Amino acid sequence: MNSKIGIVGAGIQGISNALFLQKKGFDVTIFDREEPGSQVTSYGNAGHFSPYASLSLNRTDVLADVPAMLLSSTGPLALKWNYVPKMIPWFIKFIKNTTKNKMMHTAKYMHQILNLALPAYDELFDEINLENLVENKGILYIWDNKDLKSRELEIKVRDELGVKQQLVNKHEIHDLEPHIKPFYHAGVYYPYARHARNPKKILLKFFELFLKKGGKFEKSNVQKIKFNNQTPIFKTDIKEYKFDKIIIACGAFSKQLTDNLGEKIPLDTERGYHVHFKNCDHLLSRPVIYSNRGFGITPMEQGLRVVGTVEFGGLKNPLSKSRIKNLINNAKHMLGDLPVHEDEWLGFRPTLPDFLPVIGPSKNYKNVFYCFGHHHLGWTLGPISGKIVSGMLAEENTNLNLDPYSSVRFS
Repeated sequence: MNSKIGIVGAGIQGISNALFLQKKGFDVTIFDREEPGSQVTSYGNAGHFSPYASLSLNRTDVLADVPAMLLSSTGPLALKWNYVPKMIPWFIKFIKNTTKNKMMHTAKYMHQILNLALPAYDELFDEINLENLVENKGILYIWDNKDLKSRELEIKVRDELGVKQQLVNKHEIHDLEPHIKPFYHAGVYYPYARHARNPKKILLKFFELFLKKGGKFEKSNVQKIKFNNQTPIFKTDIKEYKFDKIIIACGAFSKQLTDNLGEKIPLDTERGYHVHFKNCDHLLSRPVIYSNRGFGITPMEQGLRVVGTVEFGGLKNPLSKSRIKNLINNAKHMLGDLPVHEDEWLGFRPTLPDFLPVIGPSKNYKNVFYCFGHHHLGWTLGPISGKIVSGMLAEENTNLNLDPYSSVRFS
């Protein structure tokens, strides 16, 4: 190939794209204003490899629950009220995507790529020393006896898609996780799911592999994309760089560049939080998600990582202490007494109103490709998205239907 490829973004999407492009012989340079593994979403996520998670938030049952969620101090949803005017166009598009047909369209095409997510990871894992950084103990969802219709909907849709799921009762939940307080009514267990003991370390191992294979990294902020005929040029704060083709894979920050390219993609951010309870990872054997409250706890090297909630508030608002308090209280509701928490963190999940990512070429420029908008599943979908985009750049045929991920759907 020998084509020169420039990628904006050194998170799991950007690095996965780079590694699969290198397998095809491309010469790749990654740009990011931060060092790989810095305190952004690929560092602070829940660490789940979730190939079952095809049902997203654009659901027929969610809309009616939004007011109650916003009013509940333990609920999964929050708003920064100063951001509401900017969110209104996004919310209108979101509402239009909560019909049954739209919900099933999203679920079907999330399932298409989620089904391939773990094999794509394994292709990259084969090339690094994982050092016990991934555990294959499954992921457990639990719920109380409220909102049971929502749980029934989730189970039904996943059954229709052919997702393997194991319903569990109170006794089985206790056998799997005896330290959880017995507030739960039932749950579902995904034994084939996995979790990362430290997402940052895995990301850095991928980055080291990228450099070892001849990849280049520029710690620069790509401010603008220009063109010389069809040849794309990155304009950074220091200099300009010319490439044969480029990929925009910088998560929630991608919108600035797609706007610059004249493509109005309605990308916004779900702000997610985490805290750690150090030296407590022995309390759980696997990630546990409490569906009613929209949070989860993952046992990691750093301790128990409590993650979750959805806050709409853009990229510039400060961290919300009320959301941190929400996570702490929810963790104690699940596990009882815990030590003082550490490491309060806020990250930005790039989200589109139909809850499908954008994967594929730009509408306006044939040498520009996109890979962003994976909402809660960015960590799970990094390698498969990178593999798909690398195939597009190599002009390979595929038996996947990639039209649903095209940015053209927002035209």
